Amino acid sequence: MLRKRVQDKVNEYLSRCLPEFAHVNHYWDRQAHRVVAKILPGEFYVTSQDMLIATTLGSCVSACIWDEMSGIGGMNHFMLPLTTQDVHEVNWGQRGLVTDATRYGNFAMEYLINMILTHGGRRKNLKAKVFGGGKVMKKMSNIGSRNIDFVLAYLATENIPILAQDLGLQFPRKVLFEPMTGRAFVKRLDNLHNDTIVKREQAYETRIENEPVDGDVELF
Repeated sequence: MLRKRVQDKVNEYLSRCLPEFAHVNHYWDRQAHRVVAKILPGEFYVTSQDMLIATTLGSCVSACIWDEMSGIGGMNHFMLPLTTQDVHEVNWGQRGLVTDATRYGNFAMEYLINMILTHGGRRKNLKAKVFGGGKVMKKMSNIGSRNIDFVLAYLATENIPILAQDLGLQFPRKVLFEPMTGRAFVKRLDNLHNDTIVKREQAYETRIENEPVDGDVELF
C-alpha cells in the first residue's frame, strides 16, 4: 500500500511535467517528502513544480538557473565546454534526443535558459548557482577547469548573476536543486565514490566522442 501511494505521487508529478522531460528518472525522496528528478550527463530539466532536481558531478559542471519571481527553474549537467557548431544547426526533429548536443556547455546553457524563458521566466530575473568541475583523480585531464572557465564566462556574458558556487577541488559532488526557490544543497563525496563517478563520466565521454552533433548553498 505504501509503495502504491509513493508511486501515485510520482505519477502525479509526471502527469504535470513538461513532455520534454518525461523520460527522466523521477523518484520519491522520503527525507525531503518530494519528488526528485535525477539527471545524467548530457541532460537538463526545467520545472515550476515543488520538487527537486538531483545529479552527481565529477569533472562535469551543472548550472542551476531560476526565476524566483515566476517560480520556474532548472538544472543542466554538461561534460565538455563547447562545440563550434551553431546551436541552431542541429535538427532536433531528426535527431530526437536533446542529449546529443547538451553534452556541450554552450548547448546545455542555451537550451536550459530558453526553456525557462519559454515557460514563463524573464531574463532580467534569472539567477544562477554553479557546481562541479572537480579533478577527482590525479591522472585526469583539465576538463573540469575548462568547464568551470566556460560556465563562469558564459554567465558573465549573459549578465546572469551567480549567487553561489562550489567548483573545482578534488571532490565529486551530489547536488540537489529546488527550482521554485533557488535553494541548493551540495554534498561533497569522499574518495570511495571517485572511481565509480570517473568511470561513469569516462564511459559517457567515450560514447559521445564517437557521435557527431547534428539562494545559498547548503551542505548536507
